[in-house]
Amino acid sequence: MEWLVNATYYVVPFIVLLGILVFVHEFGHYLVAKFCGVKVDEFSIGFGKKIWGIRDKSGTEWKISVIPLGGYCKFLGDGDASSSTSGSETTLSEEDKKQAFAFQNPFKKLAIAVAGPAANYVFAILVFAGVFYFLGKVDFPPIVGDVVKGGAAEQAGIIKGDRILKINGKEVKNFSEVRQEVDMNTSEKIQVELQRGEEIIKLSFPLKVIPMEGEGNLTDAPKPMLGIHSVNIVEIETKQIPFWVALRDATSETWRLTVVTLRGVGQIFSGSRNADEVGGIIRIAEMSGDITRESGVIDFVIFMALLSVNLGLINLFPIPLLDGGHVVIYLLEIISGRELNDTIKDYMFKFGMFLILSLMVFATYNDFARLFHRWFS
Repeated sequence: MEWLVNATYYVVPFIVLLGILVFVHEFGHYLVAKFCGVKVDEFSIGFGKKIWGIRDKSGTEWKISVIPLGGYCKFLGDGDASSSTSGSETTLSEEDKKQAFAFQNPFKKLAIAVAGPAANYVFAILVFAGVFYFLGKVDFPPIVGDVVKGGAAEQAGIIKGDRILKINGKEVKNFSEVRQEVDMNTSEKIQVELQRGEEIIKLSFPLKVIPMEGEGNLTDAPKPMLGIHSVNIVEIETKQIPFWVALRDATSETWRLTVVTLRGVGQIFSGSRNADEVGGIIRIAEMSGDITRESGVIDFVIFMALLSVNLGLINLFPIPLLDGGHVVIYLLEIISGRELNDTIKDYMFKFGMFLILSLMVFATYNDFARLFHRWFS
């Protein structure tokens, strides 16, 4: 029965999570395409063989496919699901060409390409706003998730699950305040009061400089740190606020997540952050399963919003085959006033495919290495 339990906690939430986010993303493309007069032949959640489908009055086939690792909108005249090739230009009638994606002006193509990532951002903002408005302020509690090996916290005896109550005598209510108080510490030793079960423990120890990737801190230079990670759960402080305030705070939180993600990616490319942190599909499944087992529905919903921001942002990266790659092409066509050469686009998309596959292989390797360490360390 253990396999059934694991399937319930890891596989099912992962499929639900990815299915919702893919639907949101592709529905953004779909809505703007319809607004621009482009016909959508297929709207698929998943890839490969169709396991269910229905065709609406406009001729769009809505379907669910067997491999639940993405999805696509296939427009009239597309040669493939990525809209990177046009497969039926010569067989389309003049009337069909008016609704075919390949024959639209670059402004419409640009709007359709951006619509997917934009939908992910709108979805995240609405989820955060709903949580803030109906439940209250969301924050990460000052609970130790992991202790960095060789760090100050480990040497002082701090362990996973400890809840930090005070830093240098000042009460801390969330993980951000822990980092803030640590950054402000000017003494040779830091005073930490924590709770472990029913026991209150007071510690005094020096901080230690550790590699930035160990702490996950996003500052520009290494400095003395505690050497701990947060947990993948949230706490909610009940507080009634107007919806416009919730919407403002949700937009601010979405922007903050975008900045943090971009900064992290920049640090990986600059070498100041470990590339082992790059994760893929397996990592997402692992995190969604952990949250399902250890937390509740609200934590899962917030994780979905966070992942929606990441999905939208990553798709805007200027890599051919991703929406961001299409955006670059359409901007070049707008600037030059003519369509980019098919041969050039073909080479760009082949390079994009190579790059994406390479990143997927690297991320999957990291995921398996992380799981191996988790299971056997």
